[in-house]
Amino acid sequence: MAATIEICESNGAGETVSHNITNTNMGNTDAVNLDPVAYPITPGNRTYAKYQRIHVTNLGTSSKIDNLKIWRTGALGGSATHVTNAGTGADYSAKSYATPTASSIADVDNPMPTSTPASANLGIAGDLVTGLTATGYSDYLVHQIITDAGDIAGSTSTMSFQYDETA
Repeated sequence: MAATIEICESNGAGETVSHNITNTNMGNTDAVNLDPVAYPITPGNRTYAKYQRIHVTNLGTSSKIDNLKIWRTGALGGSATHVTNAGTGADYSAKSYATPTASSIADVDNPMPTSTPASANLGIAGDLVTGLTATGYSDYLVHQIITDAGDIAGSTSTMSFQYDETA
């Protein structure tokens, strides 16, 4: 039996964790499974930061989950940028949970990859090599979209999550 994995998102001042989220939509509020039409990103501003993690809920017959990779496909439109703490090597920054805001976040300045990274870019226990050998969480994936005043709302992109599973 394969491992069971879900994506979880943390929100709010006291960190409410929502399990098995249905989308990673970004917007102008701190909410899980956000409706981007109801909470649009105003050109010239940032989205609220998302704090998401990969959660191994059952290893099944696997012995290890590792090599976590995160990327986005699809154009953001205009000069918008998608920034993150995810990165390879020295570019990676393990983050602690903080109440999500639309402000700049220290160490969340790597461009979100737009194709599959060659190596892990999301850590476990603060590094990119450690794997999960029991149920547990990855480090936080913190990401945010920054728009320019001239950008037009309405772009769509897809977040992808990948990992290796050792039997």
